[in-house]
Amino acid sequence: MAEVIETNVEEQAGLRKAYDAMIACLKPAPNEVDREQMLRAYELANFSHRYQRRKSGEPYMYHPIAVARICAEEIGLGPTAICAALLHDVVEDTPVSLEDIRTAFGESIAQMVGGLTKLDSAYSNESQQAANFKKVLSTLIVDVRIVLIKMADRLHNMRTIKSMAEHKQFKIAAETSFIYAPLAHRLGLYNFRSEFLDLCMKVLEREEYDRVAGKLRETKQAREEYIERFIAPLRKGLDEMGFTYRIFGRPKSIYSIYNKLKKKEVPFEQIYDLFAVRIIVDVPLKKEKLACWTAYTVVTEEYQGVAERLKDWVTIPKSNGYESLHTTVVGPDARFVEVQIRSERMNEIAERGFAAHWKYKGISNQPDVYEQWFDSVRDILDDPNSDSVQFLGDFRANNFFNEEVYVWTPDGDMRTLPKGATALDFAFSVHTEVGYHCQIVMCDERIVPLSYELRNGDRLKVITNKQQKPNEGWLKLVRTGKAKAKIRQALKTDRKEKGELGKEALLRKLKHLRIDETRAAIELLANHHYEGSQIDLFFDVTEENVSIAHLLEPFIVENGKLVAKAIKLPLEEDRNLAAGRKRNPAGKEKGQTKLLINGEPGDQFEYSMATCCNPVQGDQVFAYLTASAGLKIHRSRCSNAEHLMSNYGYRIMRAEWVSTSESSFVVNLKLTGLDSGKGVIERISHEIAEMNLNVRSFNIAGNDGFFEAHISLLVRNTDQLYLAIQALKNLEYISTVSRED
Repeated sequence: MAEVIETNVEEQAGLRKAYDAMIACLKPAPNEVDREQMLRAYELANFSHRYQRRKSGEPYMYHPIAVARICAEEIGLGPTAICAALLHDVVEDTPVSLEDIRTAFGESIAQMVGGLTKLDSAYSNESQQAANFKKVLSTLIVDVRIVLIKMADRLHNMRTIKSMAEHKQFKIAAETSFIYAPLAHRLGLYNFRSEFLDLCMKVLEREEYDRVAGKLRETKQAREEYIERFIAPLRKGLDEMGFTYRIFGRPKSIYSIYNKLKKKEVPFEQIYDLFAVRIIVDVPLKKEKLACWTAYTVVTEEYQGVAERLKDWVTIPKSNGYESLHTTVVGPDARFVEVQIRSERMNEIAERGFAAHWKYKGISNQPDVYEQWFDSVRDILDDPNSDSVQFLGDFRANNFFNEEVYVWTPDGDMRTLPKGATALDFAFSVHTEVGYHCQIVMCDERIVPLSYELRNGDRLKVITNKQQKPNEGWLKLVRTGKAKAKIRQALKTDRKEKGELGKEALLRKLKHLRIDETRAAIELLANHHYEGSQIDLFFDVTEENVSIAHLLEPFIVENGKLVAKAIKLPLEEDRNLAAGRKRNPAGKEKGQTKLLINGEPGDQFEYSMATCCNPVQGDQVFAYLTASAGLKIHRSRCSNAEHLMSNYGYRIMRAEWVSTSESSFVVNLKLTGLDSGKGVIERISHEIAEMNLNVRSFNIAGNDGFFEAHISLLVRNTDQLYLAIQALKNLEYISTVSRED
């Protein structure tokens, strides 16, 4: 007993030390009132979580403290947000209620804690993850600090993800990549976005991450020496500017380097822009542009600039508030080097996003970029009945990672839209009613299609017609979340009006059947046939797309109620396993690859390899429970993985290879190289034959001395696949060999 008490005292001392270190990160230092309130929040959270442990075994309280520290140190939030961060899991995981928080800490902190508390975990929704994210995002327009605390919470979970089971790591990493990394980008939290993507890659593409990280470690000294060689000639010119400045090299993220390797299809040694040189000037607001362009002149006088790589976000900031001048120059040894030039104010906004923007709000002549974005979020959230997964798709449709285009209205007002946005997107960006009744769009005084893709500098005019209404085809013409959400909303309203006749016919039939609770009966029919959409139900009855008899066929009337015909349903916790099991496990073919699914032999399940990514034995994989085709085994980096794990995490099951087998797997390879004439096909075929591999298909096409081949092979595991790729790469005239989904 004495040891338990001693350990507890030791743990409490460690927690208090961590708490004090977190408080020390607050800038400026909090006053006594704030200190007292934060201490009360810490003590309540510490007491409430006293019996809880993290997966790593440490006291759970370390997590809220770590989240609060990220909020203070890396985002720059103040004492009120720190209290909410310390309490963010209390209502969800302990007996403390939101009313208790409101009584003890006031409405503001209670509102934040409420916004951070997940919805009921019962799966009443097709996607609980999307519904929870929608709830958090809806608080964005009330108090942005809620979303910032959520970002800090997710960042700490990703930093400590190793202690979790692998299949849970996959789900959390995919959700982070799919939702939180784009959101961090949109809020200007570039450090968060980079770290999110690196940590996700570490989970989902472990081997590639380790390979790039290893190469970076090996080349660190040479890289630092090169940065110093690059910077040295610039110092004299920068000193003569008369401004205080900082200049340093910064390595690019592992994720961005890996993306370059994939995009350029070259080895690591041929990627030279592994870092960026950053120049930060400390000048008053009115001299920022002058200082940035002066520093740019110093750089381009010493090194030759690459004209097409100049990005001026100082004159026109990005829509998330990011301001910086980016240029690429040819440095020593003819290597390309990216240089980023910005002020200390611009740098703080780039590092801390919205929180820093708020600090400087009102001192710049630039429009409030976040208010503009909040307006677009309000528009997407405007329909309370929208499906959560659809909402998530609309939210991501703003193409967060893409570049932006800048276009003008006839009055000379500039509008910023994501690259790829169309003329119809522009109409909706002007006003919802303008979008609804958009008939013609003129670009520089000429008529363009509604699908016209916007370009920088376009001057656009929208001509409306009150008779014009949105149609289904419009959804294919737009890219932004606002436009998609508004078009769906208009279509839904139209369907609702047309569905009134169907509603009346259905109600008459239900009354004829002597059903007392017609509202409950209609909800039951909508849930069964239309995923809860009563609008679609009534519309199809009106349009005679479905008969009322067909709708009622799965049900019977009992005691004045409509009830489903008797079927045996599995318990929720057994549903995933039960739905994927085979009725006759003995019928599985001999030689089937052996998998463990949720820790049980794969022979007990009906599963197959997903054709979208063609997993090979040795790949990181997971199992996904489909609606009608049993389990599908996907690679963790399948192009569909993020969507499946982020929206349907409860259908994901753990899968792992347990033995080498006689089975073969389909893998698709893409080869490019120099078309030297005769013999290319023969040399490739000969090399494949030498490795005793079977070819399922072989397509090759040449053009202007260059060829591209697509080969489908049968291999047994990732080791054999690796050897095949290396052997083909070593062939004369072969430039690249890569695996395709």
